[in-house]
Amino acid sequence: MSSSPDVEDIPSVEGPEVRPGRHPSPDGRWARTLPGLALAVAVAVVATVVGRTFPIVGGPVTGIVIGVALTTLIRPGVRLRPGIAVASRTVLQASVVVLGSQLSLMQIVHVGLGSLPVMLGTLTAALVAAYWIGRWLGVTGNLRTLIGVGTGICGASAIAAVTPVIGAVGVDVAYAISTVFLFNVSAVLAFPIIGHVLGMSQHSFGLFAGTAVNDMSSVVATATTYGHEATTYAIVVKLTRTLLIIPISLGLAAVTARRERRGASAGRPGPNDGSGIEVVRADAVSRPRVRVAKLVPRFLIGFLGVAAANTVGLIPSHLHPALSQVSVFLITVALSAIGLSTDLAGLRRAGHRPLVLGASLWVVVSLTSLGLQRLTGTL
Repeated sequence: MSSSPDVEDIPSVEGPEVRPGRHPSPDGRWARTLPGLALAVAVAVVATVVGRTFPIVGGPVTGIVIGVALTTLIRPGVRLRPGIAVASRTVLQASVVVLGSQLSLMQIVHVGLGSLPVMLGTLTAALVAAYWIGRWLGVTGNLRTLIGVGTGICGASAIAAVTPVIGAVGVDVAYAISTVFLFNVSAVLAFPIIGHVLGMSQHSFGLFAGTAVNDMSSVVATATTYGHEATTYAIVVKLTRTLLIIPISLGLAAVTARRERRGASAGRPGPNDGSGIEVVRADAVSRPRVRVAKLVPRFLIGFLGVAAANTVGLIPSHLHPALSQVSVFLITVALSAIGLSTDLAGLRRAGHRPLVLGASLWVVVSLTSLGLQRLTGTL
């Protein structure tokens, strides 16, 4: 979860320096990717065997646990990182696209619209709680905004989208991602237990996971443990929720631009670097426009394309079980890689206040999701 970076936003790992005018060959890229990818696949195979032996845990969750254990005991070297990054990002995207073969466009529209009350309610609760609890804890404005959108929308994807909009600094981004990651892992372990204790149906648990868990990888891991129907439902809810990045980013861009215009007209000094020296940000003068098209994940388009193909009968029904198994294994590979890329040191560096804020938002969003489901009769 690279702080469980969501599907598209796990930081890429730089390869060897390339001389000007030359590009790495496909064979060279494959050679750099293969070791780490092979490790993730090997962990996934073991996790799949364990998951079949203990179905209540499942392969994906087992993959995360094994990956975290390995990275704690033997930190993967630089040679393995490119392949691990590809497995945790590209393979997870592919697994979601393949899952589109299990659904029709009518189902997607129905699930998306049906989940809107709970989805919008949890987002509102997350943003309001982030503002007030963050202020009370003394967490800085940009950091509490990043933790709020990361918790309320989709983890690292939302953090990555909002960072250039509000001009957040790198340390705030790192703290926010580490904080959100910790509670993603907590959700993967705790939510299935909560679901069974409450006697939640596949439908209600899918809605719970899709609205109360942050990153796509964590949503998939949480719901997969509960059941196939819960997984497909949770993924559709989560993909619909991801689209909320667009209005939130546009809104924050407008608020940030307005604040900076007011600061400029009032002659307000710029931020400082902690030493009292004023820092002049180029983006404070001319911040780039938010490009809506770039806020829509490409894998979402692929997911809808495969679902459309299934809707019109281009994917034979007898292939559905095999495609479902392929998707689950790809998910296990991706989550094994996410476990291998866990940054435990980053969690320690985050300090206690962002973690307290993250824990508070996690509880608020979870209770709001369950409460709204109760009110709307879906629980």
